Amino acid sequence: MEAGNHTRVSEFFLQGLSDDPELQPFLFGLFLFMYLVTMLGNLLIILAILSDSHLHTPMYFFLSNLSSVDICFISTTVPKMLVNIQTHSKDISYTGCLIQVYFFMIFAGMDGFLLTVMAYDRFVAICHPLRYTIIMNPRLCGLLVLMCWFIIFWVSLIHVLLVRQLTFCPGTEIPHFFCEVVQILKVACSDTLINNIFLYVSTVILGVFPLSGIFFSYSLIVSSLMKMSSAAGKYKAFSTCGSHLSVVSLYYGTSLGLYFSPSATHSSQSSIGSVMYTVVTPMLNPFIYSLRNKDVKGALARLHSRGTLCM
Repeated sequence: MEAGNHTRVSEFFLQGLSDDPELQPFLFGLFLFMYLVTMLGNLLIILAILSDSHLHTPMYFFLSNLSSVDICFISTTVPKMLVNIQTHSKDISYTGCLIQVYFFMIFAGMDGFLLTVMAYDRFVAICHPLRYTIIMNPRLCGLLVLMCWFIIFWVSLIHVLLVRQLTFCPGTEIPHFFCEVVQILKVACSDTLINNIFLYVSTVILGVFPLSGIFFSYSLIVSSLMKMSSAAGKYKAFSTCGSHLSVVSLYYGTSLGLYFSPSATHSSQSSIGSVMYTVVTPMLNPFIYSLRNKDVKGALARLHSRGTLCM
């Protein structure tokens, strides 16, 4: 086939999670439910933080940003999948696929960056409590978030620009339920060496560096806790990290488990593994923070009481 015949494909086909027609209604209902729960849970977290002055602190500023990113994260993949299931279609336009790749990388990367920034916030709060308000001032918090957005914006943009240079055969099928850059590179009809090199570079920037930052912050936190003589003080200090550690374990455990497991080469298992960190993790984050955090539970209770009084 000549290169000119497949340089400008108009659409791709997403294989989805299953080809079984009898399973489609179940998948539609399940993912619609998870999507709505994710939207409601994260919106409640954001509203609780905005409406309660007790939560206007750096820790909850980052948490509200994480909830906002999680809403956008799940919205890049699930709505298109629901539309395709409902319309019995698998197609996605070439432009739509690139847009999905771009925003998926942005919000997936921002999740990791925000978890790293939140680990640094916990390090300052526990290891330098007397200087916490001075170090974690509003200007620094804003700069940290803006720096994360700046880095992920350019990394994602370069990925999309490199993908645009690739050629694809007509009728190309992507073995996934959304456009993921790794899967797109596998089905390209042209050389992907430069793309793969940048993929490894971006994995270091978006994965290795943030995770290393989290490990470094918590190593200093543990070292500081070991020096405390009061058992109650140790428990109180470490309890503030419980929710964050749970979210970090869930996010990185599922994503790293997917890409480093031997079964990751099988498209069906890869898709199911992707569901864990693209859908399940954003859905569980609000529950983890609300169930393990007395301040958030109190803010949600006050938000509910105000809503009841207004009715």
